[in-house]
Amino acid sequence: MTITATAPQPTVARATPTARALQDPALQAFWLLRIGLTMAPILFGLDKFAHVLTNWDRYIAPEIVHWLPGTAHQLMYVVGAIEIVAGLVVAFAPRFGGYLVAGWLAGIIVNLLMLGGYYDIALRDFGLLLAALTLARLATYEHDTRGA
Repeated sequence: MTITATAPQPTVARATPTARALQDPALQAFWLLRIGLTMAPILFGLDKFAHVLTNWDRYIAPEIVHWLPGTAHQLMYVVGAIEIVAGLVVAFAPRFGGYLVAGWLAGIIVNLLMLGGYYDIALRDFGLLLAALTLARLATYEHDTRGA
């Protein structure tokens, strides 16, 4: 009979949430996107009421205003409220909120293409749409990994 000695196996310590956050690029990306896609819609939504950044009324296609009741200015109040809610959904339910913001951005892109002349903003919003989809996927991964 042959007896072989085995080296003791090192114990694997579970990483604390803080240590994991400092080491895991996917978790860092998740939080960067979650914070950004929470704050941007909320801030843009609030500005629909204040018009500090720009006059938002000029960013809505006349066809859309024609199809819906009210003026472009009144419609922007509704848009602002929806954006605030979308940002809050991302904050509290990023798996769903990422898809919600992506869908909202798709609508904004269609509006900008209908309006014409804002192709640069439509392209930027397409990048944000991809970021929102990425957040939703990372949120699903985080949920499945943590079991939360």
